[in-house]
Amino acid sequence: MLEINCIFIAMKVSPNTLKWGLRLYPPFFFQRIWVRRILDNFLGADVKINRSILNINSNRTIFGGTIFSAIDPFYPILLDQYFKHQGIMRTVAWLKTAHIDYIKPGRFDLEVNIRLNQQILDETLQTIKKEGKVVRTFQTQVFDKHGTLCAVAHNEIYIRDLDFNFESLNPAPTQIEKSSIEL
Repeated sequence: MLEINCIFIAMKVSPNTLKWGLRLYPPFFFQRIWVRRILDNFLGADVKINRSILNINSNRTIFGGTIFSAIDPFYPILLDQYFKHQGIMRTVAWLKTAHIDYIKPGRFDLEVNIRLNQQILDETLQTIKKEGKVVRTFQTQVFDKHGTLCAVAHNEIYIRDLDFNFESLNPAPTQIEKSSIEL
């Protein structure tokens, strides 16, 4: 079963397939996190957090953990799919660090609009092709249904091309270089 899950995660999928896979993902489903859409070319996602008895705290506001969960996987997933569709088939992308500022309590349904900037993607793609890996930070704002800013998240994402030859960056020393090092 683990092999099947790993294969699915590593698959190159369409935006619609990804949207439905995330909609049915149990942590999202039970926290009432609904993926409205995945943009073409994986340039973003629109997510709604429905306030319900399943995700409210004692103050009757949406748990901070639910808000964070709605943001946490999107940048690595979108970046991974974007690079797969650009021909880099074996990548790893994961959340390296995250910081979230809760500005106002989530008293109503929340909206999260995640966007990737094409210029940043182009720069990131060039860096990965040249250096094999890159770390980028993305900011996301969370608004309630009235347009009130409720949270701001900063996610630092590590992306690596698993097929990149890192020895090409630091080639092994030749025999002459080895002997001069030993002196």
